[in-house]
Order: sequence, then structure tokens, then C-alpha cells
Amino acid sequence: MKHVSLKSIENAIELVDNLDDQGLEKLSEKYALAQQVLLSYVMTAPEEYENENLEGLLIYYFCLLSECFEQEGIKVKPITEEQIDAFEESYFQMLDNYFENDEQEVLEDFCDQPELAQFMGIEISTEDQDGSTLDDETATQLFIVTIAMISLMNQSIINN
Repeated sequence: MKHVSLKSIENAIELVDNLDDQGLEKLSEKYALAQQVLLSYVMTAPEEYENENLEGLLIYYFCLLSECFEQEGIKVKPITEEQIDAFEESYFQMLDNYFENDEQEVLEDFCDQPELAQFMGIEISTEDQDGSTLDDETATQLFIVTIAMISLMNQSIINN
């Protein structure tokens, strides 16, 4: 399985963070059309968690993570409802194990994208350039949803 490298993550951040509003809209539309089911699944989280702060963060990370795969040259087939249904039970079991034992390896092995998993761990736990941080609840929720996103995308890699 091909992994997203740190260089591709850095390139994706550079690209996404320097787009104007019109560029961001085009990028988000591109990835939303390519992964409609995944985006719908991800966007249920703000309502389920009753946390409207998640909405903008999830759209940003949906685009950023999609761009990470793109930067690495990894093609991902569209994720299906059936795939999500089959994924959830093992994912929640892994999360329980991860949070009980605080073992990063469990998480990295499950999503099989170690650089992206580490990146998200850093993202949720460090200050932004403006000095702002996420509250613990939002950080945890964002982490859970983005790791699911990474795992589902990884399972959908098109092997050439």
C-alpha cells in the first residue's frame, strides 16, 4: 500500500492554505464531487456530536486530506455507503483500544497512513499560527472523524 509522505502533506498545506476564496471553493467542489458519500458521512459529525465548530474544520480537513493523497499521486475510488457500514464496527473497536491504552501504533496500523495519523495528532494538539487552540472536546471529535476519513480513503486506493 502506498503511503502519503510528509512532503506531500507539506505541499498540500501550502496549496490549500494559500488559495483565495474562489480557489478554495473550486477545490472543495472537486473533492466533494469525487467523494460525495464520504463527505456526507463526515458532515454528519457536527450534528451527532452537537458541535457546530466541527463543520468548517471538517470541510477544511476533507479538502486537505484529499489533496494530500493527490499530491502523493494516489488515486482513490469513490467510497460507498456499504464500505462505511462495513468499516464502522472495527473502527470503533480500534478507537476503544486506542483511547484505553493510548497506543499510537494501534491507530497507525489501522489507518495504514502513519504520516497522516501523526500529522492529525499534531494538528489537534498544537496552537495555530494565531495562537488559538481547539478545546479538548472539539479536538477529540475532529481527530476521530479525520482518522476515519484517512482510513476509508486508504482502503479505497486504486492500485495500478
